[in-house]
Amino acid sequence: MNQALTGLAEPPVRRLNWGCGRMGQPGWINSDIKDGHGIQISCDIRDGLPLESDFMDYVVSIHALPEIHYTDQVLTLRELRRVIKPGGVLRLGLPDIDRSIEAYLRRDSSFFLVPDEDAASVGAKFVLQLIWYGYSKTFFNYDFIAELLGRAGFSRVERVEYGETTTRFDGITELDNREAESLFVEAYK
Repeated sequence: MNQALTGLAEPPVRRLNWGCGRMGQPGWINSDIKDGHGIQISCDIRDGLPLESDFMDYVVSIHALPEIHYTDQVLTLRELRRVIKPGGVLRLGLPDIDRSIEAYLRRDSSFFLVPDEDAASVGAKFVLQLIWYGYSKTFFNYDFIAELLGRAGFSRVERVEYGETTTRFDGITELDNREAESLFVEAYK
């Protein structure tokens, strides 16, 4: 187990916030490729997470998976699956390319989070939001993520709504954000 986790009180439910960004969230084991305040695990998931197999009750990741290149998607999902206990869940919040396309076709510039000083036209906002300033390497819709999760060995994939869950875990939706542009899925080990 990671040295940063040594000495932490045993939580009733072990939950990982993978791809947490610059700051970890209280009550979670927070992991990101970068170091930061409240981040207990700083590593590249493609090299493996320093956690035992079957350690986490659930894992949540919000808008981090797009930063992984397509060729490493299944490897990343398998590593997240490895650390989840049998019967545990992976919850993903992902930018939904279908919603972006629909907003583009409606010419709805208010859908896009890109400020006018970065991109003024709907088409430019659409592209910049898809690539998110160069961070996004993979785009998602439900069919695509369901296939990837199946290849990674998850037994069941459910599309869920923002703030809703099909699981027994009350806190699994705490990290949900970016409701208008996201799709949410839960995958069971």
